[in-house]
Amino acid sequence: MRMDQTQRGWALASLVIVAVSAMAYVIYVSQSPAGPSGGSFMGLVYGITGFAFMIFAALLGARKRVPTWRLGRAQAWMRGHLWLGLLSLPMILFHGGFHFGGTLTRVLMWLTIIVVGSGVYGAALQHFVPKLMTNDVPLETIYDEIGNVRKALRMEADKLVESVCGRLGLVKEVDEGQRAGGFTALRPIAASAVPLRTSAAISAGASAAVAMAPEIILLSEEESKPLRVFYFSEVRAFLEAPFWQRQRLGDPERAKSAFAALRRVMPPAAHPALDDLQDICDETRQLMKQELLHRWLHGWLLIHIPLSLALILLGAIHAVMALRY
Repeated sequence: MRMDQTQRGWALASLVIVAVSAMAYVIYVSQSPAGPSGGSFMGLVYGITGFAFMIFAALLGARKRVPTWRLGRAQAWMRGHLWLGLLSLPMILFHGGFHFGGTLTRVLMWLTIIVVGSGVYGAALQHFVPKLMTNDVPLETIYDEIGNVRKALRMEADKLVESVCGRLGLVKEVDEGQRAGGFTALRPIAASAVPLRTSAAISAGASAAVAMAPEIILLSEEESKPLRVFYFSEVRAFLEAPFWQRQRLGDPERAKSAFAALRRVMPPAAHPALDDLQDICDETRQLMKQELLHRWLHGWLLIHIPLSLALILLGAIHAVMALRY
């Protein structure tokens, strides 16, 4: 549709600019006995054009910082940032005759390549990561709330385990007689006097009604031993540790198998709690993946933005020195 047509328009215009510039470069080189030079008329044209494209691309950051500026649509600025930033690379290569020259020129060339490359990488991420997040993280929540949600899920898991195994010293924020309870985005858990707010409630900003689950019978120490061992050796570490991908519960299929094996050795009375505990692990896995995808989506800017500023600054110094000397 309209966005696709806009993209095609920018792509076509960029191809035309590159094609015309390349043909002009071939003619320019063929008519220059001494070879291409950045100080020649055509070299300066390419250099000024490439630097102007860089300046326009850099102005996107200024426009974002001053949202009250009504200078065109944000989408048009973003398209221009991407395509003109990309076009700056061939222009600068034509400007230098594909020679990296002295120290400053070499630094500028590599900065241009890295900045443009990181920009293309970031554009690809912004295209694919949201789709990946929609498919793999259906329980996506507000990013800044993920830490609170994960803490609430861990507290809920502690309550569930103690509701089956008895007091283990995990839950300190509730009265001793209070049963496990709360709510996850996946399914309702046993009712509690004060339900916890997890991703569903936090992201929606509303309190959800908590459905009653079958009552869980407190098991003997021997009957609950498999759950205690599994919880302390794997589940709690998974709910807390940052290296979740290296753990069995970090993989959906392996986690499913682990809980299935646990159900076979636990009494049926504990199965509702195991179902809830598995749901908590599933939701935690999705939140952790959301954090990882968020870092992918925004981490490249830590390289792109500082190097872009360095490129503009050194490019201005290079232009002044070239024109003055």
